[in-house]
Amino acid sequence: MTPKQLELYLHQHIPLTNAMQISILEIANEGVVVSAPLAPNINHRDTVFGGSASAVAILAAWAFVHTRLLSEGIKSRLVIQRNKMEYDLPIDGTFTAHSSLVNPLDWDKFTQTLQRRGRARITILCVLKYQGQEVGHFEGQFVAMKIDD
Repeated sequence: MTPKQLELYLHQHIPLTNAMQISILEIANEGVVVSAPLAPNINHRDTVFGGSASAVAILAAWAFVHTRLLSEGIKSRLVIQRNKMEYDLPIDGTFTAHSSLVNPLDWDKFTQTLQRRGRARITILCVLKYQGQEVGHFEGQFVAMKIDD
């Protein structure tokens, strides 16, 4: 799946991503990078609304697990179970969310559990960046449920 294909999928299936003008910058085995501009995500202080920042982080983390499972031929239903978000600095413009695994070794255990039990959990990290500086941190646990062909 290309970044543009994922972006179109999200805009069609999660209308909020279109309204927020989400764009997918990168898809890799190490993570997904999502970008969002200030204008559709602005708050009363002319900075990014905290809910938008959280939504972009959740989306980057979800997209990472979703695309990686697809690339390995594993069909699943993926949902977020819980998350924690920290806002370190105000965001005054276009920002990015960079998702990654807590530990790269977690992936194999996650997919093995999913294949064996039909359900598995994994924790994903996400760093929000504005002008190259870290401005927020997200940690979320996602649950995948295997879909049989």
